[in-house]
Amino acid sequence: MKLLLCTPFLALLLLAAPAAAQLSLTPPAATPSPAPEKPKEKSATKPHAVKKKEAAPAPKPSASPSPPPAATVIPAPPTDNSNVDLVYGAYQRGQYKTAFDLATARAQGGDPKAMTMLGQLYSSALGIKRDYAKAVEWYKRASDAGDREAMFELAMMRMAGRGGPVDKGDAVKLLASAAKLGAPKAAYNLALLYLDGQTLPQDVRRSAELLRQAADAGLPEAQYALATFYKEGTGVPKDIERAVRLLQAASLADNVDAEVEYAIALFNGTGTPKNMPAAVALLRKAARQNSPIAQNRLAWVLINGMGTQADKIEGFKWHLVAKTGGKGDPELDKQLTDLPPEDRAKAEAAAKKWLGTK
Repeated sequence: MKLLLCTPFLALLLLAAPAAAQLSLTPPAATPSPAPEKPKEKSATKPHAVKKKEAAPAPKPSASPSPPPAATVIPAPPTDNSNVDLVYGAYQRGQYKTAFDLATARAQGGDPKAMTMLGQLYSSALGIKRDYAKAVEWYKRASDAGDREAMFELAMMRMAGRGGPVDKGDAVKLLASAAKLGAPKAAYNLALLYLDGQTLPQDVRRSAELLRQAADAGLPEAQYALATFYKEGTGVPKDIERAVRLLQAASLADNVDAEVEYAIALFNGTGTPKNMPAAVALLRKAARQNSPIAQNRLAWVLINGMGTQADKIEGFKWHLVAKTGGKGDPELDKQLTDLPPEDRAKAEAAAKKWLGTK
């Protein structure tokens, strides 16, 4: 029995999003940030039974105007500046008030990394009261001084209309500048704009080039998106093996959608040697990361004993969990009703325990 791939690339990419680094048409979901110091202050279809393709779940976006942005970890500054390292170290330890005080002193001396840090602290309300206008001011100063992270963050604020009016034109310029300086998140978001075709003229080849830049820099979301381009032959020559290699890379970085797609490639031996046990293990991992699609596929392989020992109770548990996540399956519903009452009760109890509703 074969598992089929299922993610239409356009819907996938317009909704795909890395935490705190995404342009999207949907509202953002906040990414958990480190706790402030005290006291001072996260595709495939089932086997043959389903013919219709379906979209993978959208990763969490974060560049719309509604909720406050999540904290973005700023790459470590050059190690030859011990004062800046102290700022970054305090930030990494969650000592945000200390980071704010140290960054303020450094920023007054003209340090662009410290300015970027202040923009981050103000925009995310870390160690200081949230103030988007001041965040924009510090990001702007750092951006003018050539800091690519500040350019990216300022672009996100311009796009979302935080700390000032929406200015997509300026946002695009900032993203382009940051991308030229090697910022992978900037390249990724610019690629989405070229794919969307609303803010910029649609150009799938340019989008693919930018995705490749971000993917080569190790951004999992870009690796997954570019894999979809190679799988579909969009903006690049169709190349299933290269697509699978990119899925593998994104999967190793815990991109849940890539884990599902790579699992299906392994299960079927598509673009990679067939390895059903490894595929099942990846489906388990993605299911535990609350991917309804992975939960549904895992249910099928467990119920039917495909690539692993059959376990109907565990399989129907995942079916019920997937159903609560919006991935219903009428065929599995029917099979569940045919299950002996005692086993059905065990599956339902296991699902409730997983969902925390027992």
